[in-house]
Amino acid sequence: MFESLEQAPPDAILGLNELFRQDENPNKINLSVGVYKDENGQTPVLACVKQVEQLLLEQETSKSYLGMDGLAELAGPVQELVFGEIPADGRAVTLQTPGGTGALRVAADFLRQGPGAQRIWVSNPTWANHPNIFRATGLEVNTYDYLDKDSLSLSFDALTDSLAKIPAGDVVCLHACCHNPTGVDPSPEQWDAIAEICQQNQLLPLIDFAYQGFGDGLSEDSVAIQQFIRRGSEMLVASSFSKNFGLYCERIGALTIVAADGQAAQAALSHAKLSVRTNYSNPPKHGGAIVAAVLSDPQLRASWETDVAAMRERIQKMRARFVAAMTARTSDHDFSFIQDQRGMFSYSGLNRQQVDRLRTEFSVYAVGSGRINVAGMTENNIEPLCDAIAAVL
Repeated sequence: MFESLEQAPPDAILGLNELFRQDENPNKINLSVGVYKDENGQTPVLACVKQVEQLLLEQETSKSYLGMDGLAELAGPVQELVFGEIPADGRAVTLQTPGGTGALRVAADFLRQGPGAQRIWVSNPTWANHPNIFRATGLEVNTYDYLDKDSLSLSFDALTDSLAKIPAGDVVCLHACCHNPTGVDPSPEQWDAIAEICQQNQLLPLIDFAYQGFGDGLSEDSVAIQQFIRRGSEMLVASSFSKNFGLYCERIGALTIVAADGQAAQAALSHAKLSVRTNYSNPPKHGGAIVAAVLSDPQLRASWETDVAAMRERIQKMRARFVAAMTARTSDHDFSFIQDQRGMFSYSGLNRQQVDRLRTEFSVYAVGSGRINVAGMTENNIEPLCDAIAAVL
């Protein structure tokens, strides 16, 4: 059965992480995989998470299955976090999922099998796994314009022109904040225009919200979603708590579906549950219990918000340090745009040949497109990192 199979190509990002593990250079630097690192190069466990886990250990009485939509007590806090000050007025339902990736897969399955969507449009560029997830469900994947490759800034006119040409009834995948891989986000005014186009052209937004809190703030980062809510639009929101809670290995995310009214939302939920049942049946409990407990307790939530702010500020600090260090090393390349970007990722402007040299000559690992994870920079590695980049420019 399997003798005819050839070796599958490695994942563009996780494959690099495997190469990094095998690298014996003690000074190796990993800027590829999307994991937050602190100033010591570690992915920390937040204090509020540790506190809740201790309570769960003491109070948990059962390991029975959850329902297909996960913990009931998670839905309300997630919606409050996602929508901010503008509630969905009973039009929303939320399912707990295995990570943000699981939320995207359930959303795509639901759209294909429920309302019968045929096509989805993703930004050019987008997260490398977006097209794979959507194609696996039978959706046709197309792209809309997003990045000006010369200035590495948002090409807003091209973006809106692209959206205006998408056929009515199609799905559009949008990044709520901290665009992966570019770090380039629309302004609130630009989001207003994007939401207007989607509503007028009857486009259904599927919003990937993987980095809430890592851009400008927890509430500020939901501006895109608020623009759609104000208009009474339908949409889907895929949330991840891997980054802002540091719960990478617990695989905790959520899918929120916003329909025209409560009855339509409940019907959508019933179809989304069918997708869950034929995929993983029900989600794991531990990560969801942590998030629900933290978001529901004022003291724990305050501690969490402080930690999220600290992570965001560290990333912004490393952006500024990187720009200053590169400015000191070269006058031929302007990296100031990196300080204007948001979130963990940046398009560095490095080409594939330069990225390959960074890996083979200096043990610096970045994605072939030139995407770098700014959170992988620390005070200890910023100088040798910038020396290496200067050498390959």
